[in-house]
Amino acid sequence: MAFDNIKLEKGLYATSKGFTASLEELDPSENYIGTELEGLDAYQRQLKRFGIKVSGENSDSVMKFFNTTDSAALFPEYVSRAVKQGIEESDVLSSIVATTTVIDSLDYRSVESIPGNDEKELSQVAEGAFIPQTTVKTKERLTKLQKRGRMLVASYEAIKFQKLDLFTVMLKQIGAYIAKSQLDDAVISLIESEDDFRATSETALTYNHFIELWNSLQPYELSTIIAPSAYIMQMMNMSEFKDSNAGQTFHGTGKMITPLGAQIVRSEVLPDFVVGLDKRFALEKIQAGDVVTEYDKLIDRQLERATITSIAGFSRITNGAVKGIHFEA
Repeated sequence: MAFDNIKLEKGLYATSKGFTASLEELDPSENYIGTELEGLDAYQRQLKRFGIKVSGENSDSVMKFFNTTDSAALFPEYVSRAVKQGIEESDVLSSIVATTTVIDSLDYRSVESIPGNDEKELSQVAEGAFIPQTTVKTKERLTKLQKRGRMLVASYEAIKFQKLDLFTVMLKQIGAYIAKSQLDDAVISLIESEDDFRATSETALTYNHFIELWNSLQPYELSTIIAPSAYIMQMMNMSEFKDSNAGQTFHGTGKMITPLGAQIVRSEVLPDFVVGLDKRFALEKIQAGDVVTEYDKLIDRQLERATITSIAGFSRITNGAVKGIHFEA
């Protein structure tokens, strides 16, 4: 079949489309509808071509990728996919981010909506009367993008006999690190306007603080609460969350009965803040491409030192959709 005759080379990584998309142009998946290969993408068909099993009890060793020059070209994509799997499995950003914008440059200027009190309600408009406006404008500053990642350091001799299933676990740890770093970046970006955060000299979190957050967000919904561990522990010890139903739910599923139905996100990056937001309108994620792996080093030098990175930034969309409390020392 067509996928058996494709010449694999480093140039497939150098395109702006990425390795798999470039392979798809050479070997479209639509050609396999109704065959035993239906459901596999172009990269997965190449793994099948070279008999490389990357997961499961009988997964191959790392050295299987380097049996031929062609199969070695598949290794960087395997690394990228394993890292992305780690990012997805550690996903918390979906509780905060309203939308993701993928760009192909390092410069991006987002838009924002800053409604006044009279713009938050859909007022009745009499015939011939002025229609209330909602202003959407471009932000004055570029969105700051951060490169997050790790250097993968290993000699080929040290890992060539390791099973790919185990090596995938190690790569997924890198993905988990990237996900954690991007969560920190996202939370920091929420503290864009101090006007949205009430300062207090109180030292303990109370149920009244949750009521205050819920009320201050109107007409938006309190869908997510971000807090450090110390305040989450205080919340779990509140009488409102220690009734029998709450205890049974927590012990049975590991999920807490959350304040006013909001999802709890733990973040230590802002130790003195408790943030409430409506995830539908609060934050935009800007992502420059996908997970990037130094394919040259992985193919030519069989590991040694190669970077795995992801570039992303965050920008608030609607200021009124984020509120919080700053516990000043």
